[in-house]
Formats: sequence, C-alpha cells, structure tokens
Amino acid sequence: MPRRPAHAAHLLSTPDEVEAQFYEALREGDLDKLMAVWADDDEVVCVHPGGPRLVGHGAVRAAFEAIFASGRINLQIERVRRVQSADAAMHSLVERVHINTTEGTQVGHVLATNVYLRTAQGWRLVAHHASPGTPDEPAEVIEAPSVLH
Repeated sequence: MPRRPAHAAHLLSTPDEVEAQFYEALREGDLDKLMAVWADDDEVVCVHPGGPRLVGHGAVRAAFEAIFASGRINLQIERVRRVQSADAAMHSLVERVHINTTEGTQVGHVLATNVYLRTAQGWRLVAHHASPGTPDEPAEVIEAPSVLH
C-alpha cells in the first residue's frame, strides 16, 4: 500500500472534521487531501451515483482521480443526519451539486451516506455511498406506540 501524504498525520478528532476535510478536498480537487481522510484498511468502500462498488484504496483513488480530471466539483452539503457511537458514526446527507453546462448552471442532488470509524490515527472514512436524489424529503412518519397507558 502506498504511503500517505504528509498532511494525513493530522489526527481528526471527530467525524464532522473528517467530513469537512473530505468535502473541502472534493471542492478543491485535492486528491491527496481527499485520500488522507480514508482509513488505512484495504476494505474501504466507495460507490458513486450509477457506478460500481469500489473496494480498496487503489480503486477509490483512481475513481476520484478520474472525477477530478473533469474539473472542480462545486457542491454544498445539507440536511446532515448523524448516528454515532463511541467508535463508529454514520452520516446521511444531501449533496447539492452545481454543474456548469452550455445552458447555464444546473443543480443536481445526490444522496450520500458516509461511515466513519475511530482508529489509532483518529476518525477516518471507511465508506462513502452516493446515489442520485432529489431535494425533497418525505415528511417524517411518527409511529404511535403499540400500547397506550
């Protein structure tokens, strides 16, 4: 496995820090910074919208390298939902992506799930799964208790 870039030594103390660095690296087109947030685990997984499951650092890096070759990604994250335990966290969010076309800027929405683990190097990303989405969310369903007192 290739050695990590120098800025990977920085301990990321929360899943939110990892997520912020991940999306900052996406916007900057900084492949080394982006790969620095991934765990040192050959089983890391990434799925891009409409794409195959990519397993391992080499496959993940190659996919992001191809994405960055097309230019910078202009996106914002919104509606983050977080679930966290002592050593694992899962964030579900909407990525609002601005795409420049010949007809002007179009906005697309991607639904993403990011999974983080606490490691000896701090929190790290172990899975990023993104799929096409919409800006809409269904109304939350509140289930009534099965037994009323």
